[in-house]
Amino acid sequence: MQSFGKTDIGKTRRINQDYIFFSDSPIGNLPNLYIVADGMGGHKAGEFASKFAVERAVDIVSKHELNSPIAILQDAYKVINKELIEEAKTNEEHMGMGTTLVIATVVDSQLFVANVGDSRLYVMRNFIKQITLDHSLVEELIRSGELKRDQIRNHPEKNIITRALGAEKKVVPDFFEVTLSKGDKILLCSDGLTNMVDDNEILQLCMSNHQIEDKVNSLVDRANYYGGKDNIAVIVAQNQ
Repeated sequence: MQSFGKTDIGKTRRINQDYIFFSDSPIGNLPNLYIVADGMGGHKAGEFASKFAVERAVDIVSKHELNSPIAILQDAYKVINKELIEEAKTNEEHMGMGTTLVIATVVDSQLFVANVGDSRLYVMRNFIKQITLDHSLVEELIRSGELKRDQIRNHPEKNIITRALGAEKKVVPDFFEVTLSKGDKILLCSDGLTNMVDDNEILQLCMSNHQIEDKVNSLVDRANYYGGKDNIAVIVAQNQ
């Protein structure tokens, strides 16, 4: 795997509540690790939540004795959620905080993904496919048939998420498994990218002949060009 990632505060926010981690080298028993978190909460609570979740995920993975990616990630989500809730109880400044969390690892061209919230993972080749499902109000309205997908972008409640770490005692992540082909790219990102840039343009930028670092910078720049209304987090990884 070859990857690069970055976060950007965007054009309108005063605090960057997005946090990422990416490693093409082994972390514990996993051969690589890619993580995006988008925090929420007043003051600096969201900033704390996302940073805490990512750093604890890396720490848990690095020390885990099991080899199963799903078992490792299940434990990570459970521990992080519990610890965020405990932190909010003991620190008034962190009350009401929460965070999305999408984590991926690739084992012998098999992609394992876990997510909570509306930060996303895509797989790209000559197409773009969203692998994760948003835990959001608008996604629930789409599933119930009350809203069409092309109505999402301008929906007034598009930022309301229905599942987040730290928000309730039991939070269950969704898990996905995808077989990758050589040259496939994966994109992990916060909604600061996907709310600004549509899927076709994301695909075009990611499948360009530029270096992977330039692709990431182009995605961030494009989100800012269209308004940069939120923090932006982007990781692009290519299956070698």
